Amino acid sequence: MDPALLIPILALSIPIVAIWTKHQQKLAEMNVQTTAQATAEQAAQYASKVQQLEDRVQVLERIVTDKGYDVATQIEALRDQRRVDDEGSGVPLGTLNREKA
Repeated sequence: MDPALLIPILALSIPIVAIWTKHQQKLAEMNVQTTAQATAEQAAQYASKVQQLEDRVQVLERIVTDKGYDVATQIEALRDQRRVDDEGSGVPLGTLNREKA
């Protein structure tokens, strides 16, 4: 191959490589921007969810620490009622009259 022919090919190749490199750089920047935008949106959603959970915890803390609200007594009352319902304890009213008769 003639060396004189390589010079124009090389001269044309340099701008093509430069254009291709610049294009690749722009694609990479767009990818970074898209990722940053998605990450920012996700962070905002997480912050909102955390704030909601913190608000709920504050409400629960207020309920539990309220002096007029006795959680343990109410829980035990519910357990006692469930135990009566599950065990079927107690005597049906209809059987009392039959036994006495």
